[in-house]
Amino acid sequence: MNGAVGNFNAHKIAYPEINWIDLSSAFIESLELANNPYTTQIEPHDWMAELFHALIRINNICLDLSKDIWTYISWGYFKQTIKSSEVGSSTMPHKVNPIDFENAEGNLGLANSILDHLASKLVISRLQRDLSDSTAQRNIGSAFAYMSIANQSLIKGLNKIKIDKEMLNDDLDKNQEILAEAIQTILRREQIEDAYEHLKKLTRGRTLDKDTLITFIDSLEVSDSVKNELKDLSPKNYTGVASKLAKKI
Repeated sequence: MNGAVGNFNAHKIAYPEINWIDLSSAFIESLELANNPYTTQIEPHDWMAELFHALIRINNICLDLSKDIWTYISWGYFKQTIKSSEVGSSTMPHKVNPIDFENAEGNLGLANSILDHLASKLVISRLQRDLSDSTAQRNIGSAFAYMSIANQSLIKGLNKIKIDKEMLNDDLDKNQEILAEAIQTILRREQIEDAYEHLKKLTRGRTLDKDTLITFIDSLEVSDSVKNELKDLSPKNYTGVASKLAKKI
């Protein structure tokens, strides 16, 4: 409404007595639209860049989740529900691929590539009148389409997995070094000198089983009650307040 270059040039020449800034603002806001009094030959696209960057951050959360779940499946922590209608490989019939998470990853990458280009492209206009933004904006729908496909794939994949508790428990039992932080913190509480160094020497770059850890605990010069406290520690319950935090999201 503010003219070809955003300054009300023609409006001011024809009707100089009218306050065009206030009039245009009132008219646009009467239509429940947001008025932007500062434009050039095009509408500034800063708000689009802000939106696209926000979407990239959201997509990266989903991308991170997709990659993590894929990895957990490869480690055996998660199992996928087998569907007779699906084919894991054209030559290896035994395979059960995490295809939904791979689809999500691929489409999120495509969406982010488009959104990142648009966020950078649309805030730049050659001499304030470049129309290359027009053809670029025609790809906004493609970015949202890739996001939609990715989210549908991610949801589908999440609905097909289940935790292998036996595998997880076995892995935790074999890696008692996870408790090094907890043990050295309790030892510090008991004013044991060089508590950190003791645990560093025992655990750094090593995996510990329960028997080795108990032998170490028995060698400590602490009370029996503290030893029992340390022996009761388990990687399975060393989770802090994670469950409470998760439920608050």
